[in-house]
Amino acid sequence: MSSISFSQTYKTYKPERDKIHSLVHTKLKVDFNFSEKQLNGEAWVTAKPHFYATNKITLDAKAMLIHQVSLNNKNLDYNYDDASIVIDLPKEYKKDEEFTLYIKYTARPEKVQQKGSAAITDAKGLYFINADGLDKNKPTQIWTQGETEASSCWFPTIDSPNQKTTQEIYITVPDKYVTLSNGKLESSIKNGTNRTDYWKMDQKHAPYLFFMGVGEYEVIKDSYKNIPVDYYVEKEYAPYAKDIFGLTPEMIGFFSDILGVEYPWNKYSQIVGRDYISGAMENTTAVIHGEQAYQTPGQLIDENVQENTIAHEIFHHWFGNLVTTESWSNLTLNESFANYSEYLWREHKYGKLDADMHLFEDSQSYLDGQNTDKHLVRFNYVDKEDMFDLVSYNKGGAILHMLRNYVGDEAFFLGLKTFLNENKYKAAEVHQLRLVFEKITGKDLNWFFNQWYFGAGHPRIEVSYDYNTIQKKVTVNLLQLNVNEFKFPLAIDVFENGKKQDITFL
Repeated sequence: MSSISFSQTYKTYKPERDKIHSLVHTKLKVDFNFSEKQLNGEAWVTAKPHFYATNKITLDAKAMLIHQVSLNNKNLDYNYDDASIVIDLPKEYKKDEEFTLYIKYTARPEKVQQKGSAAITDAKGLYFINADGLDKNKPTQIWTQGETEASSCWFPTIDSPNQKTTQEIYITVPDKYVTLSNGKLESSIKNGTNRTDYWKMDQKHAPYLFFMGVGEYEVIKDSYKNIPVDYYVEKEYAPYAKDIFGLTPEMIGFFSDILGVEYPWNKYSQIVGRDYISGAMENTTAVIHGEQAYQTPGQLIDENVQENTIAHEIFHHWFGNLVTTESWSNLTLNESFANYSEYLWREHKYGKLDADMHLFEDSQSYLDGQNTDKHLVRFNYVDKEDMFDLVSYNKGGAILHMLRNYVGDEAFFLGLKTFLNENKYKAAEVHQLRLVFEKITGKDLNWFFNQWYFGAGHPRIEVSYDYNTIQKKVTVNLLQLNVNEFKFPLAIDVFENGKKQDITFL
């Protein structure tokens, strides 16, 4: 490789973000300026040096007004460039020595410059819907969207998927509105025409999974075992909420059983947001769906168009939320698993043929797209938003199905259970998945992961066969058209005298 091409490759390499500090806890107090579409916030950010001693910390905070930064009631010096705050600490803090910063700020999402992707079409983090109330056909709502790095548009944080933090949020709104956030609603206190809801989450998760939802919603209650399962819908759709979302408890139970890891969070809520910028988002315990989720009984007779998405977001609560990709390059650990959960659910609920048809459609969408030169795990993307494509979703799901068939169901699901237990409440990369499956099966799987996860493309094969009438012998000819041949398991069904024989090659 020439020095020029090496330099170009090096410049585009996107590594895991360095952990200079580790988040510990995030406490927020917020209220809203509806007319200006702004958030008035106070943040208490508890952090610690990850390894090396340091006397500065950098927090992501996009397009904000910073009013005060202090520690132990003493104001601190800082530099702010409209994207991040570099704060001078009063001393050098050593590894694991915690400190709590106080930051008073105004979030201004309408000033945010970063752009979205094909999957998530905007990236300003905080959205005011019909804030002035002038559109009589649309309710006033507020909702957030953190993935990929837009939570730092509404609170200061280290906005990286390899960070994990517990949280608590005090949300003050006019009393007519309902709120939703991660974790448990600990209290609601009225103050005149306003009310402050206090949401608390004691388990760590990534900053991009923080969520707030505000609006005039009916809350339809359901449950899985002793865990609350709630559906936040507009009044018009309250009679149909369980028709739309009612399979949720069964899905949670099925995924808990098949993974061998019980649902790890203290509630599961789903809310429908107007003008939402994606299909749905797996915010921990507080999933948001776009308004396409709203369906009437007449529509649901034909098909619940949201069913696959509901399963997808539930499965993220293990793959994505409990164990999180350490970098956007390893997004397959989130999205390929959630994609494959749709197959698992359909196989369980409607049978293997139905699930295979779903997998075929997903695979065909990938094959019809312009994605053949992209690795599943790729470090040289142009923009992190580009990772949300048919490779990370559809192709990745199909590769998981191939891995399942290769190692067998018992090893596959034991591998998922082991991976989750070894990495729960942490961030992980694909190599850790490979090592788990190698430990369980005793097989060297470098060839599989190098080819399917760290390589690009797929087999292109011409198939022909002929029958020798004298010898009564069938010859099947397979010709790979790829420059670099793929190694993959291949099963051929041979029918003779009405009996089927399966022959598998690798």
